[in-house]
Order: sequence, then C-alpha cells, then structure tokens
Amino acid sequence: MLPWSDDLAGRIDHHVIDSALLRDNPLGDPHERPLYVYVPPGYDDSDRRYPSIYVLQGYTGHVAMWSNRAPFRRTYPELADGVFAAGDVPPAIVVFVDAWTSLAGSQFLDSPGTGRYHSYLCEEVVAWVDARYRTLASRDHRAVTGKSSGGYGAMVTAMLRPDVFGALATHAGDALFDVSTRSALPDVARRLRDMYDGSYEKFLADFRSRIAMTREGDLELLEIYAYAAAYSADEDGTVRVPFDDTGAVVPEVWERWLAWDPVLMAGRPEYAEALRSMRAIWVDAGNRDEFFLDFGAVAFRRALEAAGVEDERVYFELFDAGHMAIEYRYPLALAWLSRHLSP
Repeated sequence: MLPWSDDLAGRIDHHVIDSALLRDNPLGDPHERPLYVYVPPGYDDSDRRYPSIYVLQGYTGHVAMWSNRAPFRRTYPELADGVFAAGDVPPAIVVFVDAWTSLAGSQFLDSPGTGRYHSYLCEEVVAWVDARYRTLASRDHRAVTGKSSGGYGAMVTAMLRPDVFGALATHAGDALFDVSTRSALPDVARRLRDMYDGSYEKFLADFRSRIAMTREGDLELLEIYAYAAAYSADEDGTVRVPFDDTGAVVPEVWERWLAWDPVLMAGRPEYAEALRSMRAIWVDAGNRDEFFLDFGAVAFRRALEAAGVEDERVYFELFDAGHMAIEYRYPLALAWLSRHLSP
C-alpha cells in the first residue's frame, strides 16, 4: 500500500465553529473549534438530502489526528470514502467532531470541570451542519459513532438526547467501570504519591511546565484526572478524584462515576426508553482489549437486552484484536448505520 494519501471520490470540507457554549470554559480551552465534514460522491451534482453520522474520537483525540497515517493502513476518512465510493451503500454525510480539552478529553459531557461539550455537540454542531449541508435533519436520519472514549460518547449522547440522534455505534467504548477502570486506581495513587507527594496540583503544574508525555505515568495520571473532571467535578469546578492516598475507592465519588457508566445508565427507565427508540445500535470490541472493554461491550449488549431493545436493531461482535489499531472496524459500522438511516 502506498504511504501517501489516496484521492477521494467524495470531499472533506474543513471548517471552524465559533462556539458560544465553549466560550469561557473552565479550562480556558479554545472556543473556536475545527470541524471536518465529508460529503459523498455525487453530493455536488444533485439536490438530494443525506443522513448524517457524527464521529467522536477517543481520549487524547483531536480532528487533525484523522490525517495520521500508520504504515500499510488507510486513514479513517479514506476508509469512509471507500464505503461510499463503491456504490453499494446508501450515501451519508460524515461529520468529524473535535471535543479535545487541555486534559486531553471531555468524555463528551457537560461538566463544571471541563465545559459544555455535550451541549456543544447536540445544540451547536448539529444545527451548524444542518444549516449548511443538505442533511435529512431529523433524529431518524442521524447517528453518532466513536471508539473508546468516543464510543462512550456515542452511548451516552444517544441516551441523553434521543431527540437528536436515532442510532449509534460504539467500538470498545468505555463501560463497566468497575471492571475497566477501578483496577487502575491503585497504580495511579502510587504514582501520584511517589512522584508528586500525592498532589494532583503538583502533577498538573509539572505536566504543564514541560513537553507532555515525557515522564513515566503522564498518561495514566492525566487520564484518570480527566475522567474525574468529567464525572465528578463539583459545581464550583473542584475535581474530586475517586481514590484516597491508599489507593482505595472513595465510595461517594465512585458513585458519581458509576452514575455515568453506560451499562448502569441503560438500566434506568428514561435511558432504557431512549435506547428502545434507536433505529440501530452497533456494539463491538476486540476480544483482547487491554482495558477489558470487551467485557464492557458484553455488559452493554446485555443491558440492551434487559432494556427491551429489539435484537434486529442491534449488531454485536467481539473480534480478534486488542484496543489499538482497530480503525478498520469503523467503516463496517459506518456502512451498517448508513443502511439503517437511509429513507
């Protein structure tokens, strides 16, 4: 495979959104955000309207990373273009959303610790795209998809706003926190104790004073803090981490995290109803996922069954892989969603 970019049959437009909702966010991150919009072949030659699929990235992701090319692999925008260039999948508009923060992620939630990224997506980005592109502007023709934290975002966004999104796909999405996340907390607590006297303030000051990810533990420490900023920040912006100085869970904080666990959310009546309303739900994960998100995928699939989601609306698969380099799965879900969203 050639190591440079392919010509696209469709087109990717690069935009910048000036977000009122992200202005003056708690982290001081930019309120002007890049947005990539892919239109399929033939878009400019007709007045046809199209379903839209919104793509969310995993933790540390930002939209410019969609151009990163691994050896012998195509980028996701190229893979997406291939789905529609073949002509056997109903065409769709694909929107690549940026929700990066200086903590390297937002979990696509509204939080006093990070900002209003959930509302930004649902209220601003969707309206902006519908106003400028020939979309089928209804929830029955709109989906949200992502991997890892992006898969988490797809699950919770569809549950929180079924009036906006009528389908979702999650690839190894963050779920079943008691299995996928809780076991990591003692190691983070030890690193924080041994390297920063148990102080996240000292870690963040050090991290921001130098080149990122150049000290052991940078990613692990930052990731748990970013999740806490999304799941367990107080109204004044104070971030509550879910462990104490012995690495033990702080129950009242951990309960706040569990309130955002997609598996447990799916058991609540209002979210079960939202999931039953979905036209299509794709759930997959590698069976060797290093963060045990294959178990999260299984648990979420069972939660869908318990919620009464019809089997024919759900695609589920554990495939032979780990957590990384699974971009080849994304176009499979893209094609499946496009077929379910088309009129």
